[in-house]
Amino acid sequence: MGKTIAEINERIKRGEAVVVTAEEVIDIVEEKGAEEAARQVDVVTTGTFGPMCSSGAFINLGHAQPRMKIHRAWLNEVPVFCGIAAVDIYIGATEMAEHDPLNEVFPGEFRYGGGHLIEDLVAGKSVRLRATSYGTDCYPNRSWERDLTLADTKEAWLFNPRNAYQNYNVAVNLSDKVIYTYMGVLRPNLGNANYCSAGQLSPLLNDPLFRTVGIGTRIFLGGGTGYVAWYGTQHNTEVPRGPGGAPKRPAGTISVIGDLKGMSTRYLTGYSILGYGASLAVGIGIPIPVLDEEVIRAAAVRDQDLVAPVVDYSTDYPQGTGKVLGEVTYAQLKSGSITLEGKEIPTAPLSSYSRAREIAETLKGWIKQGRFLLSEPVELLPCAAREEGVV
Repeated sequence: MGKTIAEINERIKRGEAVVVTAEEVIDIVEEKGAEEAARQVDVVTTGTFGPMCSSGAFINLGHAQPRMKIHRAWLNEVPVFCGIAAVDIYIGATEMAEHDPLNEVFPGEFRYGGGHLIEDLVAGKSVRLRATSYGTDCYPNRSWERDLTLADTKEAWLFNPRNAYQNYNVAVNLSDKVIYTYMGVLRPNLGNANYCSAGQLSPLLNDPLFRTVGIGTRIFLGGGTGYVAWYGTQHNTEVPRGPGGAPKRPAGTISVIGDLKGMSTRYLTGYSILGYGASLAVGIGIPIPVLDEEVIRAAAVRDQDLVAPVVDYSTDYPQGTGKVLGEVTYAQLKSGSITLEGKEIPTAPLSSYSRAREIAETLKGWIKQGRFLLSEPVELLPCAAREEGVV
């Protein structure tokens, strides 16, 4: 028994497709079994929302008069990368505004950076452009200042080199002082544990071997439509795995692209991390076509079956030792506490499960309404376990 994406799309067009979220499919598979569930369900929707530092936006500003080859530029005093073409720029989510004290006054608040700038643009706010150039015969202008909105730009694309990490560390602090990390503030002597994943709703944990996700997969991105452009930086699938192939360590990632002008600040939000820097919280939802029994069985993974590594961010992470203090399930993390070295430790997520659920439900609605068809990936993303038949 099997289906194709083309067949599923025909069912979507006719309004006959059965679409459920990654939460809902758990009970369906438990009640009916994977074989029958695969017959009945066509698409499983997923969702995640949290800070994703490797993010940013390409923008074409359009030409000034006289024309200008931009050498250096700032938007709301956030430096942007200009080494692309005359008026193409890239906003990095973690770039900070000029004159921000950073960590000179420790811990720094990092109130405004590239992620906040992207949010302001998506919100329709006016931002200040300041640009300089050395001048050429074909591009004589040497300076340019103006106020602009996202609508004033020629093109604007969200392009994120690394998003939707497939599993991630649980961060703790074994030292005797407070530390400030990209995983948040960590209190001394195992005072707290922070994590960042939607667990059973997280897109890549529901397709652990990349049987359906690949280059060209159409996704929910930032409140609009986007695509998987490539595998993401730091993509690593050679990791220990549990039953069904779910990775026990940080593993796969995706590079994504989409039209910034069609996105929403509800799913694309500037993020400040005390003592660390700025980032961008990104909402991503991936539809999983139920091609066969194996696909739906993997998509029915539960928090109690998903394991994350606990890592000390005071020494082991910064020194790159690779040491793991232990493993915990997402069910334990979401319960509010875990036990490590005989101590009960309170847990807190950096990601939003309620927003992840909202994304999965929104994507489900789009598909059921016929507004969102699935795309056939040009090529599945690389996965050592799948390619070598390990799982």
